[in-house]
Amino acid sequence: MAEAYCPASCGELLQGWLFGGEKLISCPINWFSCVSVSEGIPAPHERPRMRQMVNLLLDYWQIPLEFSSGLRIEYQSTIPIAKGMASSTADIAATAQATARLLGKSLNSTTLAQLCVKLEPTDSTIFERLTLFDHLTAQTQIPFDWQPDIDILLLESPQTILTTEYHQRDYRPQLLSGTSLLQQAWQQFLIANQQHDSYRLGEACTLSAIASQSILPKPCFDQLRDLVEQTGIYGLNVAHSGSVVGLLFHSHCHDPDYLYWWLHQKKITEHYPKIHHVKLIAGGVR
Repeated sequence: MAEAYCPASCGELLQGWLFGGEKLISCPINWFSCVSVSEGIPAPHERPRMRQMVNLLLDYWQIPLEFSSGLRIEYQSTIPIAKGMASSTADIAATAQATARLLGKSLNSTTLAQLCVKLEPTDSTIFERLTLFDHLTAQTQIPFDWQPDIDILLLESPQTILTTEYHQRDYRPQLLSGTSLLQQAWQQFLIANQQHDSYRLGEACTLSAIASQSILPKPCFDQLRDLVEQTGIYGLNVAHSGSVVGLLFHSHCHDPDYLYWWLHQKKITEHYPKIHHVKLIAGGVR
């Protein structure tokens, strides 16, 4: 048996039209999909994309497809589905690495990215470093050295949005109209990375979130921006193709209890009934 696990994402730090197409930078957090692959009878309730990844790998390594029927995939995941938290990317990436380990093969992140996008739009949580990524083609992969030390209050809405359905719609007009905001967000992100400045990072994320409002508006967005201004936290980010929102802060510099109180006081919890305190972590399949 071989195991692997891959982190979830609290939406994206940035997403929008850059360098001639849509790109993103995921926000990996300390929730995981853990997958084991072993020799045995396939489990009755596996997730279809996991088996598709196994079959894709067998084809990539020119192993007969019949070998798949003797592999058993099991998984455990704490990642909510269809919320914009990279649950499917975590599933297929962990499956790929576990399969590679079982077969004694090596699989680097570049190859993994190319395989994942063959199955579906893929989050950049598969990379160890924060990475600007073309989630549709894997042709753009720009990594950054800085690993920010940031806490996140993840606001979980009951609303579900299937990523595949989101990408079937044509959002190009809205993406193009948000190009100016995305350019500003990108420049702020570059400065934040260069200076290791969490406030600049928060500003970049907030600008990207504002641009996203024309595509997939989040409830209470203006009130959440007021919270950022009033409390002096770093900023907020959103799932650009999902429903979660992240409040970016540091527990040594900001008071999470006050943030909780404010969210309840303003009745924002009616729209986001589940609130989770998570951490921004390094990405990559473990």
